[in-house]
Amino acid sequence: MYDFANSGYTTVVITALFNAYFVAVVAANAPWATFAWTAALSCSYLLIVFSAPVIGAYADLRAAKKKLLAFTTSGCILFTALLYFAQPDTLWFAIVCVIMSNFFFGSGENLIAAFLTEISKTRAMGRVSGWGWSLGYAGGLVTLGLCLLYVTWAEARGQTAQQFVPVTMLITAAIFALASMPTFLLLRERATPQMNKDGMFEAGIISKAWLRVWQTLRHLRQFADLRRFLICSLFYQAGIQAVITLTAVYANQAMGFTMQQTLVLVLVVNITAAIGAFLFGHFEDRIGHVRFIALTLAGWIVTILLAWAAHGLTLFWVAANIAGLCLGASQSAGRALVGVFAPSSRTAEFFGLWGLAVKLASIAGPLTYGAATWLTGGDHRQALLVTGSYFIIGLLLLSGVHTARGRRAALHADRLARMPVA
Repeated sequence: MYDFANSGYTTVVITALFNAYFVAVVAANAPWATFAWTAALSCSYLLIVFSAPVIGAYADLRAAKKKLLAFTTSGCILFTALLYFAQPDTLWFAIVCVIMSNFFFGSGENLIAAFLTEISKTRAMGRVSGWGWSLGYAGGLVTLGLCLLYVTWAEARGQTAQQFVPVTMLITAAIFALASMPTFLLLRERATPQMNKDGMFEAGIISKAWLRVWQTLRHLRQFADLRRFLICSLFYQAGIQAVITLTAVYANQAMGFTMQQTLVLVLVVNITAAIGAFLFGHFEDRIGHVRFIALTLAGWIVTILLAWAAHGLTLFWVAANIAGLCLGASQSAGRALVGVFAPSSRTAEFFGLWGLAVKLASIAGPLTYGAATWLTGGDHRQALLVTGSYFIIGLLLLSGVHTARGRRAALHADRLARMPVA
């Protein structure tokens, strides 16, 4: 249900509606508008890069995932609602709200992912993660559908984007708040606080959290497959994050879509993404996480080539729906594979490292696209082709990742953690 709740934010604010509104209205289609949007998101991801591992380590030590999740959820809802005031004369206010709302969203995303190992057996992580992602896309569809109904109603009455887009920010924030309530009412924190041999929390918990993070980074050679997959994720997620962040901008600028057509496009892509995440989770558990991710990356490469070549609607719609299938499947599979590689005593910390890799990718991918459009004088097709190269690099790096070996390393770390200290 939390996946259901928070997906409306990414669907409406990051992917479908507010990004195009920011470029066309708030930044007035300036030559730097697309770059400014990607730079704002990059600032938020940079904050997450520095905070995610220590937040994860702190959550493990205090068994405080749920409390921290409540805080980050409230922050995202608040700053999303404040985007109601985003207008051409409030550019910097809009940028601050985007940075803060996306920071809280990304931090909460890492925390909710860390619950996966508490509610699923190892052999079922692919399908359980897939169920979450598919329900998440359903949540995105509900939020986007309600926004589309409102936009259609407002346009029929002669309202402009400057009038109706701010209202959709309130709709998105309200749905996030309501749909996240089952998580806080029903989900239990099964982890226990980690205390020293005297039954007390060790002093300086923040410094200890940082120490654990640096120990993990320093000894990451013990988790060779996790390390390689994190590097792999850094590249292929850069491509995915560019697509997520700039779908509406590309549809508007390169394909000439209206705002209503763009909303319909993202609505349909969310349906195919939900189908991909739900159905392919079973297939993933059967053939293996690594092989499955390789198939999705091949699909992403095909998607980029088709979208780059498309000048008519038919080919572009084909590319968009392939992207939807690959989006749900690849995101779900990546989360499941991290769950397989994570020692049970350090799940939040390891998902924090995964979040670090994804957020670094979220900086690199959109910034690459934004810089490419700026340097090429607004050529969105060339920018898409440049960012598509990230999928090729990711596929090459994935070939060295072995699931069984990575799982053995996690189990070995758990055995060491349980050994009594002399």
